[in-house]
Amino acid sequence: MPPPTHDPSNPSSSNYSQLPPPTHLTVDPSSSNYSQSSLPGTSPRPSLSPSEPTSFPRHSTSSSYSQPSQPPQSQSQPQTQPPTFNDTARGNNQNVRTSTIRTSTATATGAPTTRPSHQSPPHRAAGPPSTLREKIFHALPPHTGPLNVGFMEIELPVRQPRTFSHIKRNGEYALKLDTVLFAVYYPCEGPEETPKEKAMFARDRIRRCRGSGNWEGFDGTGDRQQEGEGEATGQSRGKGKKQKKNGGLTRPPWLPRPRLSTCKGYANFANMPNAPVATYFALTSMFTKLPAWRNAKLSDGPPLAGPEEMGEEALNRGFSDTSELTLVWGPRPAPDAEELRRRRAKYPVIMFSHGLGGSRTVHSTICGELASYGFVVVAIEHRDGSGARTYVNKEGSAPDLSSQNLDRRSNTEREKEEGSIFTTKRRRKENAKRKPYYMVDYLFPLDNAQDTRPHNPAGVDTELRSAQIEMRCAEIQEAFHVLNMINDGQGEEVARRNLRKKGNKGSSSKGLIGINWDDWAGRLYLEDVTMMGHSFGGVTAAQVLRLREDFTWISQGILLDAWGPAMPEDSSEEHKIQKPILALGSEAFMHWKDNFERVEKLCLEAQDAGVPSWMTTIRGSVHLAAADFAVLYPNWMSLLMKSLVNPKRAIQLHVESALEFFRMTLPEQHHSRFSRAWPFEEGLLTTTAGAANEVSFDFRPNEKWVAARLKIPHEFKLRVRSWAKRRIQPGPDVPRDGRGKPLAGLVDWGAGNEIWVHISPDKEEVPNVSEEAE
Repeated sequence: MPPPTHDPSNPSSSNYSQLPPPTHLTVDPSSSNYSQSSLPGTSPRPSLSPSEPTSFPRHSTSSSYSQPSQPPQSQSQPQTQPPTFNDTARGNNQNVRTSTIRTSTATATGAPTTRPSHQSPPHRAAGPPSTLREKIFHALPPHTGPLNVGFMEIELPVRQPRTFSHIKRNGEYALKLDTVLFAVYYPCEGPEETPKEKAMFARDRIRRCRGSGNWEGFDGTGDRQQEGEGEATGQSRGKGKKQKKNGGLTRPPWLPRPRLSTCKGYANFANMPNAPVATYFALTSMFTKLPAWRNAKLSDGPPLAGPEEMGEEALNRGFSDTSELTLVWGPRPAPDAEELRRRRAKYPVIMFSHGLGGSRTVHSTICGELASYGFVVVAIEHRDGSGARTYVNKEGSAPDLSSQNLDRRSNTEREKEEGSIFTTKRRRKENAKRKPYYMVDYLFPLDNAQDTRPHNPAGVDTELRSAQIEMRCAEIQEAFHVLNMINDGQGEEVARRNLRKKGNKGSSSKGLIGINWDDWAGRLYLEDVTMMGHSFGGVTAAQVLRLREDFTWISQGILLDAWGPAMPEDSSEEHKIQKPILALGSEAFMHWKDNFERVEKLCLEAQDAGVPSWMTTIRGSVHLAAADFAVLYPNWMSLLMKSLVNPKRAIQLHVESALEFFRMTLPEQHHSRFSRAWPFEEGLLTTTAGAANEVSFDFRPNEKWVAARLKIPHEFKLRVRSWAKRRIQPGPDVPRDGRGKPLAGLVDWGAGNEIWVHISPDKEEVPNVSEEAE
């Protein structure tokens, strides 16, 4: 498929071709029930011309509806390939996103496709090997993408230090911007495998193939079989030589350093005593590592290979011409220097903003997953008082800081030498100024500490939250400036000014040692960047989409369970969202009426501007489903928050929804090199069957627990039944992870029924799920 054409002379035109068959939500006014049905006589259509026009009507909302008497049943559903949105005009200061929608061919033979059952991704990178640490402590799952994941931390002084708002704590401004801190998750080259690691990798591939039932490649041909033979015969590079474990690469910790202090920050955020929280973290996840390599080499990208190495898989994946080049992941002969420069991949960029109590690693599973599929994800750690605890290092080298008479003694040493006067407010302020860093804890609103609760009579502290969003936007701009420096070949300057290095607070001793900055020059797509965020970070992402003149390089946004009431009110026409948006929420937040209406309004703004938007809900999920806590503590999520979906499956649904969104919104040249190795499409954003989109209130909680958790009727019976099902062979509709293991939850709805689509470009009516069930 040729790349899209651009017409800079016509920046305001919109030209859309038709989407897959539209579906209608029919409403019975007498019963206030709704159901979905396909239009009579509709069927999967062949690909349409990009020039064929269509329009996007505003989605009207219907009246309230009653609770369905029975939960929807899983059923087989037809599916067409999702449309693709590509820019036809992109100016330097583009205010309105103009796109072309195209549909891809159904299959090589032209036959209609059906929605696939749950399948594992076709290829998966080796990733860090499992160790005793993963068996003792709570562990994060390995990434399922075809690329290994690298990780680095950068903290740089901002170009213009400043404060935001007049809000003060302890006599000082609470919102100060001195430095910007972020973690970068990126595709990397894995470490050179030792013979022992090759054996572990081979056993892992055997387990995956046994679980998925796909043994193709183990029949005596193919890279996997060849690697297995090399391991079995001992003919591996480096045999007989002493090698460094994992090639000298290390894995970063999940809890940011200093880990014990971070635990205390979470205790303060949850209003709990320090000792039990720190003890529990120490016994469970204080020593958990990310499945990523610190400061690893940036991947050159997947090589291109001929169709003989793919066989029938090319046809099964929907390629009409077997001579078309396809992606193959595996060892290949090393190209010469000129060929390597020509074939190095460029990566699309995602800016990620965390929510309240978050950090640069609290969404590492989603960030790492996206990186394993070919994205560079920049996870910003905000210093606006929205995180549990973070440290800001002061600018200056170690000699400079020593010359400033900074006090590096511990608190205990100072207490012994200076006596009780140390505890006075004046002495504390003096010592704080002399430290080479300062700490930022979660900032509770005055006289309204629980402004996040749905039924809080005082509502949201708009003054504080608006100031925090303003500071967050400034941090995003500073992080993007650092990315520009790296992409322009100034990586060495970034490393020289980096404050996250040995000796500084919260830093790894490795800093940025080992990174070859020449590999990063010119390797990032810094136009058409995606803004992504969870909860309060979702509100931040929406604000970034609104500020088009300040963020001309942002082209689309993904909101993960956005906290709608914290969104600043702005009815001005110039600040309406005019870029594609995907709002992916949890069922717990769907039952929060005010929040649902705020997020719905954002999506309708985009629809009114003539750009596509989606609003979906993951069934049986809770607010933390997009965070690592759900994966690390699944039992607590199930018992306390009544989560019904398997937490790993919830992560899959987030990632696969985002990948489908990228297929339809990003320019094709940004992802065409990677998207053929993405998971098999499940049509999560193109649901067309009624049962899949019939919203249920079976698990709606009482008003007291709205947004916090779900309600499970006959809970004990359901848990016993779920336990019994996991003891038998799971059916084909049970989703699986990258290793082929089933991901069964308390309730399994089956393929095509796990997501409710409330708003999408191919719908003309949207049920108002914000109304209470009768």
